Amino acid sequence: MGSEADDSKEVATDVFNSKSLAIQAQKKILCKMASKSIATALIDDTSRFHTELSSAELFERLSDFALIGHRMSSPLRFDGRVVLVTGAGGGLGRAYALAFAERGASVVVNDLGGDIKGHGRSSSAADKVVQEIRAKGGKAVANYDSVEAGEKIVQAALDAFGKIDILINNAGILRDRSFSRISDEDWDIIHKVHLRGSFLVTRAAWNHMKNQKFGRIIMTSSDAGIFGNFGQANYSAAKLGLLGLANTLAIEGKKYNIHCNTIAPTAGSRLTQTVMPPAMVEAFKPEYVAPLVLWLCHERCQETSGLFEVGAGWIGKLRWERSLGAVVRQKNHPMSPEIVEHNWEKICNFDNAQKPQNIGEVLVMLNDALNQAESQNVSPNPISHSVPTSSSNINFTKCIGQKLPEFAYEYTHLQPILYALGVGMSSRDPDHLKFLFEGSEEFCCLPTFAIISAQSSMLGEDVYSIPGLNIDITRALHGEHYLELYKPLPTSGKLTSQATVADILDKGSGALILLDVHTYHGKDLLCYNQFSIFAVGAGGFGGKRSSEKAKMTEEAPKRPPDVVVTDATTADQAALYRLSGDWNPLHIDPGFAAIGGFQKPILHGLCTLGFAARHALKHFANNDVSKFKALKVRFAKPVFPGQTLQTEMWKEGNRIHIQTKVKETGDAAVVGAYMDLVSSSMQPSAKEPKAIGLQSDLIFEEIGRRIKEDGNELVKKVNAVFQWNINKNNKPAVQWTIDLKNGSGEVYQGPTRGKADTIFTMSDEDFMNLVLGKINPQKAFLSGKLKVKGNITLSQKLGTIFQKYAKL
Repeated sequence: MGSEADDSKEVATDVFNSKSLAIQAQKKILCKMASKSIATALIDDTSRFHTELSSAELFERLSDFALIGHRMSSPLRFDGRVVLVTGAGGGLGRAYALAFAERGASVVVNDLGGDIKGHGRSSSAADKVVQEIRAKGGKAVANYDSVEAGEKIVQAALDAFGKIDILINNAGILRDRSFSRISDEDWDIIHKVHLRGSFLVTRAAWNHMKNQKFGRIIMTSSDAGIFGNFGQANYSAAKLGLLGLANTLAIEGKKYNIHCNTIAPTAGSRLTQTVMPPAMVEAFKPEYVAPLVLWLCHERCQETSGLFEVGAGWIGKLRWERSLGAVVRQKNHPMSPEIVEHNWEKICNFDNAQKPQNIGEVLVMLNDALNQAESQNVSPNPISHSVPTSSSNINFTKCIGQKLPEFAYEYTHLQPILYALGVGMSSRDPDHLKFLFEGSEEFCCLPTFAIISAQSSMLGEDVYSIPGLNIDITRALHGEHYLELYKPLPTSGKLTSQATVADILDKGSGALILLDVHTYHGKDLLCYNQFSIFAVGAGGFGGKRSSEKAKMTEEAPKRPPDVVVTDATTADQAALYRLSGDWNPLHIDPGFAAIGGFQKPILHGLCTLGFAARHALKHFANNDVSKFKALKVRFAKPVFPGQTLQTEMWKEGNRIHIQTKVKETGDAAVVGAYMDLVSSSMQPSAKEPKAIGLQSDLIFEEIGRRIKEDGNELVKKVNAVFQWNINKNNKPAVQWTIDLKNGSGEVYQGPTRGKADTIFTMSDEDFMNLVLGKINPQKAFLSGKLKVKGNITLSQKLGTIFQKYAKL
C-alpha cells in the first residue's frame, strides 16, 4: 500500500483527467460560437491549454460570445431583495455576493474562514468581500458562523435587513481519499458541511420564505455527485444528496412561490486549484457561473427543480431518462434471473426513452407493469418468440375506421346551465343571464356545451377496447381538441353521437389517437368534435407521424394581443365542472392527484377551454352564439382551481387567435388556439324578417355607418344599449339595436344580444318625424306615440345621436 502522498497524487490526477474530459466537451460547444481562427488555435494544440496563460485569454474571448445574449436582455435587478450566500469569502461565493450587490440586493456574506479541509476559522475572508461591496456603494454584512449553525446565520440576515429572500448554499470543503482510505471523520465532515449544512440553513430560512410567499434557493451539487469521480465517494454522495433535497423542496415550496434549483458548477476556486493547473483555474472564472445563479433567483424566472451544469460560459440542463423497459414477470410463473438475462437488451434499450418528471409517473408506470404482468399467461421461457419493442400492441391498420357504439345524450335546461356555471359564468354579469336563466327570452347554450354530449360518447371503456388498440386508459391524455358547430344547440332535447377512430399516429414516446365524433339532433348534423388522445408509452409500433385528418393548431401573431381578459377560477371550479359529466378523480381527490404527480387536484383542460372560448365569444361576437363556427386548442400545462386565467386574443379576419396563461405563474395553459366566427355573408338572418319599404331603415343604417368612425368615443360617453321596435300598420315590423356599451359600438338589425338598457317602440312614420324634428319627444311620449321601457333617463342621450349621426 502506497503512502498518503502517493494516494493524494493519484486522486488529484484522476480528478484532473475527469475535469479535462468535461473541458473537451465544453471546448467543442464554445468553438461553435467562436471565429474559425480562434477555434483552430484551440483545437490544434490541446496540451497548450494546460500550460500557457494565453489559454485563459482564449477562454475569456470564447465566453464573451456566450454572454452576448445576456447583455441584450433587459437588466435583472434585485433592489429590495435580501440574499444570503454561504461560503462567500472567495471563489464562487464571492462572485455571487458581488454580482447580487451590484444589482441592488442586500447581501449577507457568510464564511467560516477555514481551509479547504475544514480546519481553522477567520473573519478576514468575509470582511474583505463586504468591504468590496460597500466600496462600490452596495449593502452587505458579514457572518462568520459555520453552516451547522443555520439559525444563527439566518438570524444575521433578519437582524441586518429584516428578511431573507434568496439563499445560495455554496459553502463546501474537500477530504479527497480513495474509497479504501476514507475514514469515518472524512465521511462525516463532508456530509456535515455540504448536506447537513445546506439543510440547516435552508430550514432556518424556510418559514420566512413561506410567510412572505417568495423564496429562491440554490443547492450546489457537482459533476462528481452526478457522474461519480475517483477519490470523492464522500463528496459525491453528499452532492447527489443535495439534488434530492432540492427536488423535494421544489415540490413543497411551489405553492408558496419558493423555487429551488441545483447547479453543478465548474470554476476555478480553492477547492479546484489543487487539481487544476493555474491556466485552467484562470480560464474557469467564477464570474462565468454567477449569471446563471442570478437568473434562477430572479422573480421573472419560473424554473424550479432544475439541474444545471455550468462553466466557462456554457450552461446545460440535465434530466433523468429511462428506457421503456420490459415486464419480465408472467402470471402464474416464477420470475427468474434467466428471464432478466433474456430481456436485458430491451431493458437497457433507450430508443424512444421516457423522461419522467415526478414520482407520480413512476407509480403509474409500476402500476402499468403490475397490470400487464397479471394479465399475461405466457411461457416462462420466451426465447422462442420475439418480444415487441413497444409497450403497446397497437394494430393501427385494424383500428382506423373502427366505430364506437352510438351514444344518446338526453338533457334538460339544467345541464347547459350547470355547464355555464362550470366554465365561470356568473349571474353578477348581466351578459351571462341568457346562459343561466331558463326563463330568459334569449336562453341559449354556450357553443362549447357541444363538447359535453360528444365527450359522453367516449368516457367509458368502449374507446379503449377497440380491437387492435390495446392502450392503458390510466395513461391517456387529452392533448388537443377541435369543435365545429353547424347550428346553435337546442337548450334541451336528445342528441346522438357516433365516434370513429379517424387515425393513429406514432409519436415515439406515445401514440396519438384522432377520435372524430359527429353529433346529431334527430337527422340534423349538429356538430363535429375531434379528440386528440395521447397514449403515453404506446408509441414505437411503426405507424406514421402525421395525418391530413388532424385539425392543426396555429401560432398566435407576433404582436401584442388586441384584447386581454383576466378571470379568476374558484377553489371549487373543478368540483363544479365535474357535474357536467367528467368524473375523473384527478380533479377532486388529492390522493389520486398525488399519484399523478400533482400537489393537488387540477382543473379540467376542457374547463379552461370553456373559459377561453366564452372570453372570445363575448369580446368578438357580443355573446351571439350564432356567430360561433369552430374552435381549436392545445392543452399545454395544468391549471389549479383558484388560479387566475389570463386570456390573450388577436383578431385576424374571422379568426380569433387565443392563448391562455396562468397569471400567477406565467405558464401557458392553452396554446395554438383559435376561434373561427361565421363570416358576415353567412350570418343567419335576424329573428324578425326585415320589413320592406321602411323609411327608418335608412336612418339606422346611416347611424351605424357613422358610429364606425368614432364609436369608441360614443361608447365612453353613452355606455348604454338601446333597442328600437318599429311598427308598420300597427304591427311589429322590425327591431334595431344601437349598442353603445360594448366594444367600439355597433348598430344591427334584430333584438339586443343580451339586455337592453332602454327599449323604444314607435311606428315607422312617427320615428321619421321624430328624427326630422317634426315631433317633440316629450309630447310623443305623453301622447302614446313613443313607448319607453327600462332606463328612461338614458333616452336623453339619444338626442345628440340623432342630431349628429342620423342626418341623411
